[in-house]
Amino acid sequence: MTTSTRTWSREKVDVAGTSLEVVRGGSGEPLLLLHGELGHPGWLRYHDALSQDNSLIIPSHPGFGETPRLDWIMNMRDMAGWYLQALDEMGIGPINVLAHSLGGWLAAEMATMSPHQFKKMVLVGAAGIKPPSGEIFDMFLVVAKEYMEECVLDPAATPEFKQVCPDEPTPEQVEAWEVAREEACRLSWKPYMYYPALPQLLGRVRNLPTLIVWGREDSVMPLSVAEVYNQSIRGSELAIIDDSGHQPEIEKPDEFLAVVRKFLTN
Repeated sequence: MTTSTRTWSREKVDVAGTSLEVVRGGSGEPLLLLHGELGHPGWLRYHDALSQDNSLIIPSHPGFGETPRLDWIMNMRDMAGWYLQALDEMGIGPINVLAHSLGGWLAAEMATMSPHQFKKMVLVGAAGIKPPSGEIFDMFLVVAKEYMEECVLDPAATPEFKQVCPDEPTPEQVEAWEVAREEACRLSWKPYMYYPALPQLLGRVRNLPTLIVWGREDSVMPLSVAEVYNQSIRGSELAIIDDSGHQPEIEKPDEFLAVVRKFLTN
C-alpha cells in the first residue's frame, strides 16, 4: 500500500502460539506502536510523519484485527506477559514504544514486568489507572461509532475522523469494531479499564524515560489519570495538548508530533 510519502506493508508472523498480524512501514529507529481498544485504525498522517525517521512496527493484539484470540489471555497482565514472549521470539527489543489508550495500559504493564524491554515509552491517553476524579467513559453503553465520536472533541474539525470513522462504515468495518469491543470487554471488564495495583507497580519503571501525552478535554480517560501516571513513574514528562480529546494524534497532529519527536530524538 502506498501513502503520500511512505510505504507500508502487512504480514503474518507465527509467534508465541498464534499468527500475529503486523503492519510495518518507514525506516530508521524501530518504534513499536500498540493500538487502542478498537484496533489499528489504519495508516494515518501521524504514522506517515513518524515513519520518516522510524521503522514502525504495528501489531494487532491477539483477538483484534486478523490476529486470532488466545483463550488463556484473560486480562491485561496476561496480554502483557504474552507480548514480552512474542517480542523476545521476534528478536525485538530494547525498543521505543508509543501506545494509545488500551495499548497504553498494555505498555505500562509490560514495563512493570520488564523495564528493560523499552528504551523510551510514550503513553497517549492510557487506560489502566482508576481516575481519582472523574470517570472512565463506558464504551459498552453506546455503539462503536458513538464511542469513536466521544473520543474526539470536535469530529467536524478533525479532517482524519471520517477516515477513522466513516459516515457509512462497511459491514466488514462494523464487524471488526464489534470483535475488538468483545475482546476489550474480556480483558478489561472487572474492574473496567484499570488495574488497582498498577500505580504501585509502576515504581519499577523509574529508570525508563517516559512521556505521557493527554488531551486536556479527554472525556474518555480523565486528565486525573495522566496525573497519576506522571506521579507514579519517577522522572516522567507530562504533555497536555489543548483543544483535544482522547485522540490528540489525529485531533492535533502537529502539536502531538512536535512533543513526541522531541522526546524520541533527545
